[in-house]
Amino acid sequence: MALLIYTFIITVAWPVLMSFLHGLFQHFDKECKDPSWKMHHEIQKMREIALVYLDRSGGLQKFVHDCKKYNDSKQSYAVYRFIISINPSDIAELDATLGNYILHNPIQAAQIFQSVCFIAIKTLSLIEQLQTEAQISILLKPTHLPPLPSYVLSLSAFPFNHTSQRFYMSEGIAIAMGMVTKYTQGARFLCTEETCPFSEGFRYIRVHLPGATESATVRNDFVCSLCSSPLQEDMKFRVLGDKQIVEMIDAKVLNALKGYSNDKSHFRIQTFTVFLRDELANKMKIGNHYKIIGIPACVQNGLQATACIEVNSVQLCKPNGPSFVSDNFKYLLSLTSSSCWRFTAILANIFASQVVPPGTYNTLKLAILLSLVQTCEKENADYLDLLIVTSDTLVIDRLLNYSICLLPRGIRHPPSSEIFPSVSKDKHGTGSASIHACSAVLAKGGICYIGDLSSYKKDKLELLQSVLESRTTTVFIPGKKYGEEADQQVTISVQTNFWSFVDVDSSSKKHIQKDNFLIGQMDVSLIPPNLLDVFGLLIYREFPSCQPSSLVHHILKKAINPEAMLYKVSQQFRMQDYEEFILFAKNLHVELSSEAENLIQGYYLASRRVRRDSIHGSTLSASALKILISLSKAHTKLSLRKKVLEEDALIAILLLESSLTLKHGKSALCIAPNPVFPFDLSDENSLQQRDSYLMQCHHQLLKFIGAYGPGIHTNANEE
Repeated sequence: MALLIYTFIITVAWPVLMSFLHGLFQHFDKECKDPSWKMHHEIQKMREIALVYLDRSGGLQKFVHDCKKYNDSKQSYAVYRFIISINPSDIAELDATLGNYILHNPIQAAQIFQSVCFIAIKTLSLIEQLQTEAQISILLKPTHLPPLPSYVLSLSAFPFNHTSQRFYMSEGIAIAMGMVTKYTQGARFLCTEETCPFSEGFRYIRVHLPGATESATVRNDFVCSLCSSPLQEDMKFRVLGDKQIVEMIDAKVLNALKGYSNDKSHFRIQTFTVFLRDELANKMKIGNHYKIIGIPACVQNGLQATACIEVNSVQLCKPNGPSFVSDNFKYLLSLTSSSCWRFTAILANIFASQVVPPGTYNTLKLAILLSLVQTCEKENADYLDLLIVTSDTLVIDRLLNYSICLLPRGIRHPPSSEIFPSVSKDKHGTGSASIHACSAVLAKGGICYIGDLSSYKKDKLELLQSVLESRTTTVFIPGKKYGEEADQQVTISVQTNFWSFVDVDSSSKKHIQKDNFLIGQMDVSLIPPNLLDVFGLLIYREFPSCQPSSLVHHILKKAINPEAMLYKVSQQFRMQDYEEFILFAKNLHVELSSEAENLIQGYYLASRRVRRDSIHGSTLSASALKILISLSKAHTKLSLRKKVLEEDALIAILLLESSLTLKHGKSALCIAPNPVFPFDLSDENSLQQRDSYLMQCHHQLLKFIGAYGPGIHTNANEE
């Protein structure tokens, strides 16, 4: 039916409308010789071009469809709202004057389309209930803006140009979101003088404009232009829409929230307010990076003026990783192609040479690299959290600070703020609740480094455990406090890896150590056992394999000259090279091979059997299998491969077994204290020696699976 109507309009009615407007244009062209009519001449021409654009762009069909919905309802409205999508490039090619008018005078340009739509509706009888042009509300939505600096509104630059009511493009991160509330989209007013012609009909229609407050649309001091009598709103014709207030901030704030940065530039950062209305409400998610197009305005709230943007379109910005790695990494990869283990071993050995000497903390540095490449913003991603047990808190803190700067979203959590989202009253006078993003949400798709875990209280640790288990957090909003009829719960996804450490020296002073430890087990009783289990890896920082004096010399030299390059590898593999490498590796899509999957499953089932006690059953948590898969995929990405091999699974198993040994003591697998880096990596022979050792570990693992794995009779319910 809609297709038939559209065909009729195109073939019969639309030419009539075009002829009518063209005749009207010719009339103005002949009669309006006065220069004061020049503007009318231009406007009439732009109306004709607007009609042609609607016809060519397909906006006509959508307009007819929207009119049909209004007409079928048989109900009179104060305001009939239409959204018109505008492609600035196409309309500028059609008519440069109209294109310029839309970009720089969007409110006045909407009135041109308002006139065209009103004539179309009346000429073609599309909405029988419509009476006046004022009842039509047009929202122009540009698909994009010209890629020129004058169309970009910098949120960190001064001054903030809020006086020019034209379209701007801007980018930012949503850091606070209010609840969806109602606003007056349009209202009908009538003259209170009964004998006045405007005491009925739809002469006085108030419509919301960008930047206008509620009192600008609806108040009680309007007067009739004919008889000067007061106007009164006809409440039954008030049209309500949805409104959501969002606080955004320039993405540069992420650099300020990192613990370490080479960027010495200074910049000003402040939040700004955006208004999402009607179909755009709930289009943003807290913590995401968006590109918006809108009109800046200044909203007065009492004595306080707030710069804001009325948003017309919202587009999610997805980070694009580089499609390359540096030549030095490519060369290193080709040199180590004979072994699946050497490339990642050398990466870990030389990593962060600006912070610690090469060859120190290799297991920890490998775990850091694995966690870095296992970051993404996808739902149900493979996360890899790290908990480090150490007494060298200064060195570990510097190493972790340096590492989070390799990602666009590496956040060091400030102890004075909240890790997870909180709720407070909206500061714009609505009285509703506003949810604020905190460190974990801002680190979406990256790393949230929360510092010393032993410094947090019990309730914070319980909340952290809950988030690590479900990767979501729930914000409770009491309805009575925030003007709602009922309480609400908002669930927010937390898509980040968490890093933390435990200072063994300080924690040992806070509690009495236990005596009944198993072989290889560490005293981490200060941390709740369930929280330990949900962390992907528990790592005990090993002593530097080189002489301890080399670390001391490194620290002293860097203290004297922080910019000094102490090692040749620091020049060959710069921080920028590692940033590009990690962004490339993390975007690789990898798949498990059947051999790797069998090895992981065999180890998991065998470990569940040997790691058990008579009271609690198996001490191996259900999340261990996910951690194994995540570690295996991470090692594959770090190796710049797309297929998870048995060699990747072996490294994952050794890292997890070492972590389980620290938590629960040694098992029948009985690995060495530092199984992934048992030797100093100083030359080709040491790499060959390590390969031979890992082959022995692989053989030992197969024997372990054969002895305790699924081949032996097991209880199906238990497994």
